[in-house]
Amino acid sequence: MALDGAFLHIIRKELAELVGSRIEKIYQPSKDELMIGLRTRTGAVKLYISASASSARVNLTDRTVDNPMKPPMFCMLMRKRLGSGRLAAVRQDGLERILFLDFETVNELGDNVTVTLACEIMGHYSNIIAVDENGRIIDAIKRVGADLSGKRVILPGIEYEMPPRPERLNILECSREDIISAFEKKKEEGDMLLSKAVIGIFEGISPLVAREWVFRADGDGSSALLSADDDTISKLIDIISWTRDDINKKSHDFVVLQDGEGMLKDFCFTDINQYGSLMNVRHMPSAGKTLDLFYSERDSFARMKQRAGDMYKLLKNLTDRISRRLSVQRGELDTSENKEIYKLKGDLLSANMYRLEKGMGSIELENFYDENGGTIRIELDKRLTPSQNMQRYYSMYRKADTAVRILTEQITAGEEELAYVESVSDALSRAQGEDEINELRTELIGQGYIGSSSGKGKNKAVKARPPVYFTSPDGYRIAVGRNNIQNDILTLKTAEKTDIWLHTKDIPGSHVIIFTEKTAPPDSTIMFAARLAAYHSKAAASSQVPVDYVPVKLVRKPSGAKPGKVIFTGNRTLYVKPFDAEEIGAMLEAADSAKK
Repeated sequence: MALDGAFLHIIRKELAELVGSRIEKIYQPSKDELMIGLRTRTGAVKLYISASASSARVNLTDRTVDNPMKPPMFCMLMRKRLGSGRLAAVRQDGLERILFLDFETVNELGDNVTVTLACEIMGHYSNIIAVDENGRIIDAIKRVGADLSGKRVILPGIEYEMPPRPERLNILECSREDIISAFEKKKEEGDMLLSKAVIGIFEGISPLVAREWVFRADGDGSSALLSADDDTISKLIDIISWTRDDINKKSHDFVVLQDGEGMLKDFCFTDINQYGSLMNVRHMPSAGKTLDLFYSERDSFARMKQRAGDMYKLLKNLTDRISRRLSVQRGELDTSENKEIYKLKGDLLSANMYRLEKGMGSIELENFYDENGGTIRIELDKRLTPSQNMQRYYSMYRKADTAVRILTEQITAGEEELAYVESVSDALSRAQGEDEINELRTELIGQGYIGSSSGKGKNKAVKARPPVYFTSPDGYRIAVGRNNIQNDILTLKTAEKTDIWLHTKDIPGSHVIIFTEKTAPPDSTIMFAARLAAYHSKAAASSQVPVDYVPVKLVRKPSGAKPGKVIFTGNRTLYVKPFDAEEIGAMLEAADSAKK
């Protein structure tokens, strides 16, 4: 989603606490980004401003970015004009998607002046514009000449003008009567979705928030404007009033929405219910951390998807091909399992050979295997002798018997191969860096699915990353494998026989080991580890996941089995709710902090 005016209003409140801080550093990491280091009374902070069409934003950040060896011209100009200026004010006109940062600084003549950075967060038209004390443009990170826009030129020396702004209501200021009147006027424009009407009426409201308002009002979200009754409009106005109170609060319930594949889809300053169980919700502590997480992780996820695109395609094609082959083989097996009827007919023909003559097309014989004394009609080949017809049915029986044995073996092998491919797909969906992707690529090369000369980094040795480690509330160390090869090492080499092994039941996922140190871990630790196993599996988005657990001494690897494949006995099964991404992130962050 694009950063809307309501969210920007909350960011303005966060940045207002920095008023009085001084500029220490100014960097321009890329052509659309500006990073300003500020020194506050409590320490240094970094203010990040982006005018990128896909990720425009203003927020405080903890991120470290690479800066070019030679600063761009706009960066040099900002260093000259802002110098060691002091942040004097953070302004926003209503809920317009522009944040004005006023800096008090000294010009070349030694006079105190105010230089304003107009941070326009408007998708494709986003920009960072420096404006002097006389309201004239000093420069912009994106210059817009008359050849690019006939409506609004942005060039040094001309007067700064606000972008075109349609007349809409500000929910922080409008009354109930204003809203009712606006809906009545909107109806005159014809029928439309109620959520679309909301976007046209209110300033600074994103489609996500508009849909959420309507969803909470009618439980659907797809109501039409003209069919909305007075009760629905009244509920909608109440919800808008609650949102106004929510925006004005000092604290907010920031959320990031994530789909089942882990892709970040949206964010908001309030809880979102319209997607139900289709989206996972991650709660965030601040607006800045919300934006940092959403844009940096989304971009990272997209880059990883692109880099692993060939592997995703390969695994999907393998899954489809193996599934089709299994379907055909199972159909053939169903047909071959009728083999006993061939033997029965052969036996009956053998017992009644004296009644057969060459040239007969069929014969009806008593079925002495039938307790009820029934008969059975047997089709004969007129070209064959009675003995040859008998041998024909025995031959059909032997072929069917052989087919059942071979097909059973092929189906078992196919199911194991499909389970392996699905396990690699699951690991790839949870890979968190290029190293993990390359490890999986190496694994597929080793199994013969990818040629050793194909793929990126073909001649580079891949350094395996360690398992992911957690500590249970009871103090037990727990390890989670990242891929099949690591699962084998963790379970078969690293773990002691007295440790406990966990894995989702009949679901692709990671091996999980509780290091018991030869003690009996409490049920709470086993439950904790089971929730980790559920999270690191294909069933991470489910509410109830079966997880098997057993001592490591009862786990073994069949001869010739693919990586990650083990068999076990004496297991018990727990049904658990997986941890969510936010809980896992908090645990990993706490572990990193403890190391430092």
